[in-house]
Amino acid sequence: MPQSPSPIKISFELNGITQEVEVMPWDTALAALRERLGLTGVKEGCGIGECGACTIIVNGRAVDSCLMLAAQLDGCIVETIEGLAKDGRAHPIQKAFLDAGAVQCGYCTPGMIMSAKALLDKHPKPGREEIIRFMSGNLCRCTGYQQIIEAVDRAAGRDAKLEDAEDGS
Repeated sequence: MPQSPSPIKISFELNGITQEVEVMPWDTALAALRERLGLTGVKEGCGIGECGACTIIVNGRAVDSCLMLAAQLDGCIVETIEGLAKDGRAHPIQKAFLDAGAVQCGYCTPGMIMSAKALLDKHPKPGREEIIRFMSGNLCRCTGYQQIIEAVDRAAGRDAKLEDAEDGS
């Protein structure tokens, strides 16, 4: 009779705190974060890497946690939406999304914000086309994308509406 797989113990930095958790070999990072660690800001949308609702940052890169095995988090630095606000104050990207009206039902918002953070961490002043390209991995059915692009522009320290007016758009 075959032996059933044993849990794997992994250790990683999660939002600045070292975590140790046991996962099964088939557990996704999404399942480990939501079910084992209670981080429900990481949303399950499609489960196939198409919608971006489950986006987290792993070692500085935006990744779809539904496509990553939990065991792959071992030794990594992981950021989720829960780690952004500090001392009860919204992160500047979160504030930019609120100010731009880029939040409707809110389901996709955590993934959008984490993608925006990964972009701005690497490229603090991205151009509009770069924002559009980078955010294309995140789907939203409620807002339309103009407010989302505007929010990322605001978080980068630019006023998208003002720049559009100056460009004659």
